[in-house]
Amino acid sequence: SLEIDMHELLEFNHELAMLLLESPQKYLPLFNQACVAVQRALKQAASVTANICSVKEDVHVRITHLPNHPSLQRTRIPGSEDVGRLLSISGTVIRTGLVKMMETHRVFACTKCRGTFSVQAEIEQYNYIPKPTRCLVPGPDFCSSTTFMPADSTEEMQRCVDYQEIKIQEQVGRLALGTIPRAIVVVLERDLVDMAKSGDSVTVTGVVMCRWRPVVVGERPDISVIIRANSISVLGDQSSQIAITDELRDEFHQFWANHTNTPMRARDVIVASMCPQVYGLFYIKLAVMLVLISGVARSDLTGMRVRGEAHLLMVGDPGTAKSQFLKYAAKLVPRSVLTTGIGSTSAGLTVTAVKDGAEWQLEAGALVLADRGLCCIDEFGSIREAEKSTILEAMEQQSISVAKAGIVCKLNARCSVLAAMNPKGKYDISSSLSVNTALSTPLLSRFDLVLVLLDTHDEQWDARVSSFLLSSRQPGSSTEAEDAVDTDPGDTWAFDKLQAYIAYVKSAFQPETTSASEQVLTGYYQMQRQRDTLNAARTTIRLLESLIRLAQAHARLMFREKVLLADAVVAVVLMESTMLSASILGSIDTLHTTFPEDSDLFYAELEALVLSRLNLAHLGGAE
Repeated sequence: SLEIDMHELLEFNHELAMLLLESPQKYLPLFNQACVAVQRALKQAASVTANICSVKEDVHVRITHLPNHPSLQRTRIPGSEDVGRLLSISGTVIRTGLVKMMETHRVFACTKCRGTFSVQAEIEQYNYIPKPTRCLVPGPDFCSSTTFMPADSTEEMQRCVDYQEIKIQEQVGRLALGTIPRAIVVVLERDLVDMAKSGDSVTVTGVVMCRWRPVVVGERPDISVIIRANSISVLGDQSSQIAITDELRDEFHQFWANHTNTPMRARDVIVASMCPQVYGLFYIKLAVMLVLISGVARSDLTGMRVRGEAHLLMVGDPGTAKSQFLKYAAKLVPRSVLTTGIGSTSAGLTVTAVKDGAEWQLEAGALVLADRGLCCIDEFGSIREAEKSTILEAMEQQSISVAKAGIVCKLNARCSVLAAMNPKGKYDISSSLSVNTALSTPLLSRFDLVLVLLDTHDEQWDARVSSFLLSSRQPGSSTEAEDAVDTDPGDTWAFDKLQAYIAYVKSAFQPETTSASEQVLTGYYQMQRQRDTLNAARTTIRLLESLIRLAQAHARLMFREKVLLADAVVAVVLMESTMLSASILGSIDTLHTTFPEDSDLFYAELEALVLSRLNLAHLGGAE
């Protein structure tokens, strides 16, 4: 294949580029023939290397990077009015078919004149090769024969090419609310096959065509729109879907430069911009923000991978804004899937086998579609027990193994899971979490954080929330940030800026731990292991990994390359606020937490308390 950038072609020869865009089915074969002609000309010119070089006949031009115009780059599935056009469409692969061999043409021999001629396969009729109605042998003599037979040829295999069909779906994040995403079949040929797998975000450039089955008398023809791919590119990282300009980068650097002496205050401005329509809930907003940013995945020489994606479970009474956080987080991450437990099956969450004609194909579920993104599951407790067990592998190993309908494979599911559920009956503080939630120990241990939101009747809190909801200010104004963080209205960040910041810090920073942070995390882990009331669901080695991930995420949030003592202390405080391991700070009511008035002073008090409880007070001046 020879890739041609459309922008370069437009600069080189504008008329030729416009002809290609208007009539791709006519000009793309001419481009392929031109490639072969250039090879022959070069071989004749280079007489010295003529014996070494060979002319590759099966060369194809791949057009990439179409101009950024709504008629050429689409996010919606094209319709019948686009048939015959060359365009690009971005979507998510939800189904991949088997790789087959397709016969491109068949050679027939005339029984009368003994001449041979070839008939091309019609891709519009599912690669059907029609039997000729008359002799097509070129020559002055007209042969009126109507009887033919396939010619015996030693080049039988050269007439076959690799062929695969995939199905791509519109990206859910770019659709209007309430719109059901549509899908379209994309035909891949030759070296394009097997370039994409289920769950990949791809950009396909190709020609829109109609396709129908061979016409049968008495039956209505079923015509569908497909794309015959000319080139396909797989988008690896979700940050590539968000435009981060140099101005935004400079703005982020300047923001942290202005808050060198008050870093925690700066952090709280960012955290307060998260879900501003919900009052208070400081620890929950901070926890959701850290889960969206996540830690750093690491692999050793043997290929063993330790996940960097963090998982969060919110268990709470009705009306504690759990679903609000899920919806806001799904909007914030460009590649996200939002589903509810009651309507999700194991196949819908992982992968399902679909029979298409005579063969079986795999169709990606929610966790696979959210690869390198976020999967939000509401009503997590409503998922049936059999379905919960399928999530175990996806959450820890970040992959899904499939053995269905004779297909055995492994798909990537490198996503963070953000789940919310109600407790089983009224939450009993004296009982363990697994009893209150009816979730198994292996599943609970996979969540980095489990936040419990109990709606205790607090008169002062109810009065503050009521005045917040009934205030005359506009819904978009950052009331909470003004009241809690004590900043000007212009200081809170807009949604687009917050989205760009999360994408930027995930790609720009790979924090490494320092000696002070390691001592805090290790000391806290050992203290939890030695407690009398050991919680088997939480105090496994996964607790230490969760602490490392949270500390790395906080270092990214704080815009730095090192995991400092402050990051480790915040990770410990968040772990304490889960109400599962309250051994240092006592029980923290996560629901009734507001943003501190002086963030840096509040952190200094927390740091002193944590270090004294861990017998590490000498680390207080480490920074």
